[in-house]
Amino acid sequence: MHDLHSERMSGRETRAASGLALVFAFRMLGMFMVLPVLATYGQDLAGATPALIGLAIGAYGLTQALLQIPFGVISDRIGRLPVIYVGLLIFAAGAALAANADSIWGVIAGRVLQGAGAISAAVMALLSDLTREQHRTKAMAMIGMSIGVSFAVAMVVGPLLTRAFGLAGLFWTTAGMALLGIVIIALMVPRAAHPLQHRESGVARQALMPTLRHPDLLRLDFGILALHAILMASFVALPLALVEKAGLPKEEHWWVYLTALLVGFFGMVPFIIYGEKKRQMKRVLTGAVAVLLACELFFWQFGDSLRALVFGAIVFFTAFNLLEASLPSLISKVAPAGGKGTAMGVYSTSQFLGAAVGGILGGWLFEYGGVATVFVGCAVACAIWLAIAVTMREPPYVTSLRLPLCAAALADARLAERLLAVPGVADAVVVAEEAAIYIKVDTEQLDRTSLERLVTPAPERAEA
Repeated sequence: MHDLHSERMSGRETRAASGLALVFAFRMLGMFMVLPVLATYGQDLAGATPALIGLAIGAYGLTQALLQIPFGVISDRIGRLPVIYVGLLIFAAGAALAANADSIWGVIAGRVLQGAGAISAAVMALLSDLTREQHRTKAMAMIGMSIGVSFAVAMVVGPLLTRAFGLAGLFWTTAGMALLGIVIIALMVPRAAHPLQHRESGVARQALMPTLRHPDLLRLDFGILALHAILMASFVALPLALVEKAGLPKEEHWWVYLTALLVGFFGMVPFIIYGEKKRQMKRVLTGAVAVLLACELFFWQFGDSLRALVFGAIVFFTAFNLLEASLPSLISKVAPAGGKGTAMGVYSTSQFLGAAVGGILGGWLFEYGGVATVFVGCAVACAIWLAIAVTMREPPYVTSLRLPLCAAALADARLAERLLAVPGVADAVVVAEEAAIYIKVDTEQLDRTSLERLVTPAPERAEA
C-alpha cells in the first residue's frame, strides 16, 4: 500500500514544490524587506508620523487576513492558477504604487494593495494537487523553510537595498520579484489535472466551526497573532533604538540583523529536536514565550547601548525562530483528523491579523511614549500569551494520514470505529465524497498491519 510507505519524490513533484517554494519566498521577501527600514527611512516621507509608519508596516496584514480564505475558496471554483496570477499582479501593483509614493499615505495604500494579493491558501492547495499523499508533508516543509529563509534574507538585504536605491528602489525590487513569481509559475510549475478537494490543505466548511471552538487551537491561533504583533511592534522600535540610543547609522543596521538571525537560527535547532524527541513541545513553547518576555523587558531597561541591543536582538530572534517553527507543527498535531487545512487557514489569518495589530499599536505607542513604551507594550503582550500558553495541554504526538478507500471499505459503516481500535490510531474520520479516510496516528505505537488490513481489501494487498 503506497500511502504508508515512503518513496522518493518524482521529478514533477520536486519541480512543483521547489517552484512554489520560490514563489512564496519572493513574495515574502517583498513583504519583509521593508520591516527593518520603514521606521528609519519612512521618516523622510511627507506627512510621516510614528503612528502612520506603524500603520504602513502592518497595513498589508489587514487585507491579507481578510482575503486569504476567500481567495482559497475561489481557487476551488475557478482553478488555482488564475487566482495565483491575479494575486501576484495585485501584489506587484501595490509595490509599484508604494514605489511612486512621496507621502506616507501613498506607501500605506501600496502596502494595503500588496496584502490584497492573498495567494497563500491557493498556493498550498496547488501544492496538494501536484504532490502525492506520502510526500505532501515534505513539500509543505520546503515552503515553510523558504518562508524562514526569505525572512532572514529580507532582514539583511532590505537595509542594503534601501541604502543603495532608497525606499522607492526597494519597492520596485519587490514588484519585480512578484513578476518573477509569475514567470516561475508559468515555466517551472507543472499543470494539475484538476483541483483536489482535500481537507489537509484547504479550508473545509464542515470543519470551520469545530476549529473555531477548539480550545487548544484557539490558544495556538492567539499565539501566532501575538508573535507577529510583537515582531511588527518591535520593528517600529528596534531600528529607531539602534539610531537614537546606540548611535548606529541606519545604513549599518544590516549586520545587526545578520548576526542575530544566524545565531538565532542555529540556537533554536537543539530546542526543536529536544521538544519533538522527548515529547516536551509544551515546555519548549512556554519557555520560548518566557524568553521573549524577558527580551522585551531587557530592551526596555537596558537597551541603550549597541552591545545590549545586539545581544537582545540575538536572544529575541532565537526565541522568535523557535516559536515560528514550532507553532505550525503544533497546529497539525492538535487539529482533528481531516481538519488540518481549516486549522492552518484560521492560523494564517490570525498571523496576518497580528502583523496588522502589531504595526498599528507599535506606531501608536511610539508616538505617545517613545521606544521604551513600545517595549513595555510588547512585554505585556508576551505576559498575556504566556498566561494562555501555560493552560494548554501537552499536544498529542501524532502524524496525519489521508488514505484512499476502495468501495468495500467505504461501504463499511463502522470503519472509523474499527480503526480507532487499532493501537496507535488517535482519530479517524471518513469523508465519503473524497472516497478517503483521514487518520491521526502515533507512529511509535502504530500497528501498521492491522491498519492496512482494514483499509485495503485482500486482493489489493496480494498485488501490493
